[in-house]
Amino acid sequence: MTSPETAAKEKPAVVPKANSRKRAHEARGTRIPGPILNVVALAAGVGVWAALAGAGVQGLPGPVEVAGRGWELISDGTLLDDALASLRRVFVGFAIGTALAVPVGFLMGWYSTARGLLEPWVQFFRTIPPLAIIPLAIVLLGIGETPKLVVIGLGAFLSCVISTFQGVIGVDSTLINAARVLGANDRVIFARVVVPASSPFIIVGMRVGLGSAWATLVAAELIAAQEGLGFRMQHAQIYYDLPTIFVGLITIGVLGLLMDRLLLAAERRLTGWQDRR
Repeated sequence: MTSPETAAKEKPAVVPKANSRKRAHEARGTRIPGPILNVVALAAGVGVWAALAGAGVQGLPGPVEVAGRGWELISDGTLLDDALASLRRVFVGFAIGTALAVPVGFLMGWYSTARGLLEPWVQFFRTIPPLAIIPLAIVLLGIGETPKLVVIGLGAFLSCVISTFQGVIGVDSTLINAARVLGANDRVIFARVVVPASSPFIIVGMRVGLGSAWATLVAAELIAAQEGLGFRMQHAQIYYDLPTIFVGLITIGVLGLLMDRLLLAAERRLTGWQDRR
């Protein structure tokens, strides 16, 4: 007859399901590091691009030709000036749009009266592309920097306000009720419960708004701009200067990617309490 001690030794240890799933996920996630996959994807993309250019697809310039044109624009300072001008417009427009979207989203999500008054207008303007506002902006605001910033800010605002609104109304009511039971007033609940719980939605809205700001930039720089990546690309279009157009596209993509990574870093810092896959 087996003693209880012997049976306990022979009995296989039961691994909690949560721990086993965690270890399995960690094993899957550590097969190939993310940075290596990024480099492989980049190399594959450049390789496909070079192959298409070598095959003579519609006069597509190759990576070497584009890199040479980019070096020329860097050497004479043109690319730096254009990039700084576009960055300034995107940053200011994005900051204005986000600064307005977050409080409006909070108002719509926290107060039903504000929701009833503001939501129809927000939904109405969401159906109108920001690019369609350009003619109106020119007529009302002239051809200076103001209409460019308005159009870019509008694109960022409409993307961020809905995400913020959804984040507020999606806060678990159990958390709010628990805070009330503990004696918290509305101000404390809003600051300590609603804002932290909705912060992931706000960051997502800001990332989408940043993409909208860059997408609107080229069209916004149609408004009598004398510098900027969008202006340079449109000027190159007149002379069928494809390498310069590619340099502008790549510069916009790189700058947008770097700004998005900064938002991701802020998200990790602000939402460290949140479980992630």
